[in-house]
Amino acid sequence: MTVTLQNIKQAQKTIAPYAKSTPLVRSKFLSDLCSAGIYLKLENLQVTHSFKIRGVINKLVNLSSEEKAMGVVTASAGNHGQAVAFGAKELGFSAKIVVPVNTPKIKIDGIKQYGAELILYGANYPEAEAKAKELASGEGCLYISPYNDELIVAGHGTVGLEILQELQNVDAVVVPVGGGGLISGVSIAFKSEKPDVEVIGVQSEAVPIMYESLRAGKIVPPHRHQLNTIAEGLSGGIEKGSITFTIARQFVDEVMLVREESIRRAVFLLWENERQLVEGSGVVGVAMLLENSESFMGQSVAVVVSGGNIDDSLFKSILASEK
Repeated sequence: MTVTLQNIKQAQKTIAPYAKSTPLVRSKFLSDLCSAGIYLKLENLQVTHSFKIRGVINKLVNLSSEEKAMGVVTASAGNHGQAVAFGAKELGFSAKIVVPVNTPKIKIDGIKQYGAELILYGANYPEAEAKAKELASGEGCLYISPYNDELIVAGHGTVGLEILQELQNVDAVVVPVGGGGLISGVSIAFKSEKPDVEVIGVQSEAVPIMYESLRAGKIVPPHRHQLNTIAEGLSGGIEKGSITFTIARQFVDEVMLVREESIRRAVFLLWENERQLVEGSGVVGVAMLLENSESFMGQSVAVVVSGGNIDDSLFKSILASEK
């Protein structure tokens, strides 16, 4: 199955009972900074405070009765795990979620509240992912990738559809990138409806896997010793043969890197100016605008704010240090 605009439109109908159509709001401070029209797609206000519910619900609803009976296993940096736990509870079957041991407490608590079995394993996402696949294979149940899945990508593409339905004159869309599930869906929606819109992905310099893979023309492995990042939701690698890499090569115009200090600044500024609580992974698009404020002059730009699950202690430290 190749993900098409029609798949995304079908996903929009499928997920409607479970996911919100989130606000798209004009940011005055960013618009003034960039001399442009900057609009924030607030997925931090989504169910489980992350866009992940869109793809996950589209996947879980379409499982066979046999797959549901066996239950599912997944790996996550946190937000995908919360979405799977929520979806499994809503649809009435079991789920095991494997997350790295250093996963933020707010994301661990979010998974626990929906009753899924939580397994803390590994120093990073790739180790957790390997463990989850091992469990799924050993127990004969379905492993659900956070990104390498057509139904997941189609579900995430509904973010793009909603932007297009509200912002008719959009010139560019800016999207956080980890494994690429979100930008794959959004880019298909945009390039199918408005091919001239520029699709820009953003990663932290600390975890530039998609950026490096696109430059190399092949999927590169994650760095052996990944640098610390507050955008932990974008960490990890891209599994071999992932559809997201193929889609990104075809539809994404550019992936840009931002500094960790810019991500921290963006968290602070969104709270100070918009009263939006956003995690590091969710705010990298805003960080990119802070570093490139003159690049979008006169344009209409949609920025996906992908999640809001930030630990209270980290948030308070950012507020204290950035003032």
